[in-house]
Amino acid sequence: MIHREEVSNAFLSAHRKIAVLVLLLFSACSPIPPVSTGTIPISLEVVPTDVVSTGAIMPLQTSQPGFEQALQPTSVVVSDSGIKLEEVVIPVAPTPAADPLRISFPDAKLEPVSALRPPLYPTPWALSPYDHFYFARPIAADEVNWPLWDYRYGGSVFEGVIHTGIDITAPKGTPILAAGAGDVIWAGYGLYYGYYKEDDPYGLAVAIHHDFGYDGNELYTVYGHLDQVDVARGQHVEVGQIVGLSGATGNVTGPHLHFEVRSGKSSFFTTYNPELWLVPPEGWGVLVGRVMNSNGALDPLRDVVAKSLSTGQRWLAKSYGSEAVNSDPYYQENLVISDLPSGRYELQIAYFGRRYTQEIYIYPGTVTYFSFMGRLGFDLQPPEVEINTP
Repeated sequence: MIHREEVSNAFLSAHRKIAVLVLLLFSACSPIPPVSTGTIPISLEVVPTDVVSTGAIMPLQTSQPGFEQALQPTSVVVSDSGIKLEEVVIPVAPTPAADPLRISFPDAKLEPVSALRPPLYPTPWALSPYDHFYFARPIAADEVNWPLWDYRYGGSVFEGVIHTGIDITAPKGTPILAAGAGDVIWAGYGLYYGYYKEDDPYGLAVAIHHDFGYDGNELYTVYGHLDQVDVARGQHVEVGQIVGLSGATGNVTGPHLHFEVRSGKSSFFTTYNPELWLVPPEGWGVLVGRVMNSNGALDPLRDVVAKSLSTGQRWLAKSYGSEAVNSDPYYQENLVISDLPSGRYELQIAYFGRRYTQEIYIYPGTVTYFSFMGRLGFDLQPPEVEINTP
């Protein structure tokens, strides 16, 4: 099988590939109408083959060392330096002309926004030693403040273009809030290039170096495509402080917020999935998975459905693409679905003509983990304790 990266390398040198990928990445940041708590109306058409169920609910794992102690942020030294998922009916939208690096994405026909969302847990929030919900939402609770369902971290809507953050629908002029306290290290155009450049793919952007870290590593957040910046480099901000207004600057086709979490240093290549860092709503949890093929290698862009057994609602996500993204040092995940109401779910994955299912319980305020290994099916055991820091 020829992999996407092999095809891409045949046409681009490594340096030119990175530049084009970045420009395309941000052109792919295009908002769609808000959805109901991240769900989409999906129907499941079963291929006429076997249905493989790999077990019942596993109890919450509490035997890991230190599970009973909530992990707090660490201080750091701040330096100066086949099933066939329903084909969601999507009308084709025209592609803007005269710009081959700009992509227009259609509007998906989804459910309207639901206001029935509980308040968020306080930050920092961590029920296990491996949770790190340290950041508040960058958009207020009375607005849509959860990721677009079809373009999550590690997602791809164009071959070879992988998303290094999450996009949150935000009409132009929506106040954008600091997700945590820290110092502003960038405010304006040029974040990707490192110098003032109005055609920077992030557009007007703010980057914050936070007052806290995790596992000895410094933490940063990025707020891209702003219409207005309300802070200056070197300024200290508090959590919830307005840093700017949402807009459509940079390589986008409409207003929204592009949000990143970076660890170790502030770089396009040091991002981690924000859904593992943003505090969840009270009583809701986060599903984290490692999706592999039968040989144990990561399986990119594989569809995974989580179906609530109490409401019938379905959440769809894809496993990460293979470029420019990083997995959590402990979970080693390639799929995250946040903001899931706690309760019983059925996971569904199509793999080479079979539908694999697994019942799982989403626990409130914490991560629920699974792995999938091709024809071997699901496993609900947590990862090994050994941690490799980023």
